[in-house]
Amino acid sequence: MNQTHTLPRIFAVAVLSFGLGACDTWLGEKEAPPLPGDRISVLQHETSLQPDYGADATQIRLPAPSPTPDWPQNGGLANHAMHHVAAAPHLARRWTTDIGSGSSDEERLTATPIIAEGRVYVIDTDSDVRAFDAETGRELWSTELTPDDEDDGHISGGLAYDDGRVFAGGGFGQVIALDAKTGAEQWRKQLSAPIRSAPTARGGRVFAVTLDNKLHALASHDGSLLWSHAGSSEMAMLLGSASPAEDEGVVVVPYSSGELAALKVSNGRQLWMDSLKTRRITESTAALAHIRANPVIDRGRVFAVSFSGLMVAIDLRSGRRLWEKNIGGYQSFWVAGDYLFTLTGNEELTALERDTGRVLWVRALPRWEDPEDRTEPIVWTGPLLVSDRLIVASSAGKALAVSPYSGDILGTEEMPDGVSVPPVIAGQTVYFLADDATLAAYR
Repeated sequence: MNQTHTLPRIFAVAVLSFGLGACDTWLGEKEAPPLPGDRISVLQHETSLQPDYGADATQIRLPAPSPTPDWPQNGGLANHAMHHVAAAPHLARRWTTDIGSGSSDEERLTATPIIAEGRVYVIDTDSDVRAFDAETGRELWSTELTPDDEDDGHISGGLAYDDGRVFAGGGFGQVIALDAKTGAEQWRKQLSAPIRSAPTARGGRVFAVTLDNKLHALASHDGSLLWSHAGSSEMAMLLGSASPAEDEGVVVVPYSSGELAALKVSNGRQLWMDSLKTRRITESTAALAHIRANPVIDRGRVFAVSFSGLMVAIDLRSGRRLWEKNIGGYQSFWVAGDYLFTLTGNEELTALERDTGRVLWVRALPRWEDPEDRTEPIVWTGPLLVSDRLIVASSAGKALAVSPYSGDILGTEEMPDGVSVPPVIAGQTVYFLADDATLAAYR
């Protein structure tokens, strides 16, 4: 596949408001067939990827959307495979609330909200955890996690929920278990280094990756160490990181070294290890092999992508590569039926075949707040597949709804501020966490 030329055809784009005044254009009626005539891009962006098929050669068919009551982990479920999620027919902003301290020049919000049993849990840049009522946005409790001997200001880490507990990890190198109903601390475990991503919790185990590239498996009831695994050391890494994926008795852990390891959850025995480093280095930043996007386990396959420019599908049991593409990224895959949706490192929203990795369509997203001078770069996050719409949000304070079938843009919405963490959905409500610490619920 030639990735240096521009996309040979230009998509039609209709940018519509899906806010309070016209919310039905966002997630309302299914898209109509395209109108005849010439198609002109209003985004004026070029793509670095090309589809592997000609125009309209493949018709995408997705499974019907189904509701999910919870979003208990970074990436949704522990395997990070959410498929096609249902939302209310017409979405509008229902409430907003302040979660505490937001992003600044020194600290960044990196943790997505999690939702379980009718409560939304968030962690701010001061490592304060708060719970809100998912229906109204009313704050239920707040717990400060920073130890007395720690200075304020550190990596905010992230959260996971399982069996009545919220598990938090962060820059002071501890995993803390809180009672999900009250916020009361139940236990705290010191690990070998700061925790760079949200833990993953499932089946009585909590998996946390530390900055020294070690995976720690803890018992969820008391925090005792069950086993650990170490990847190669890596000095340079991106802000934020991926959480381990767990399914079928296997945990797949991504390291900032570009290594991807599959381990038995029962004892930590290594089943296989792969490296997502690429030899095709064209930019200094591409030398970072960091796997920042969550790996996804779906029906016996692992899907992963590194920042340095390699995307792979791997057999979960054997570790054999099923396909690979020279495409880099730092946002997670969204798997639905026979398809994958992802944002590349060039801010292109892309649809691929799950079985082959073939590119079906590419939608270039705005990359600069000042496109004339190419200054103030825009970073996009997502996607989220909700009722026949892919939702992405940007550091420029906009969210887009994009057709998963064609890549056409269907709607846009102004956010309270820039958005640097992916949107999430539970209970047919979509949640955005903005950089200024505003949590917005659309239902």
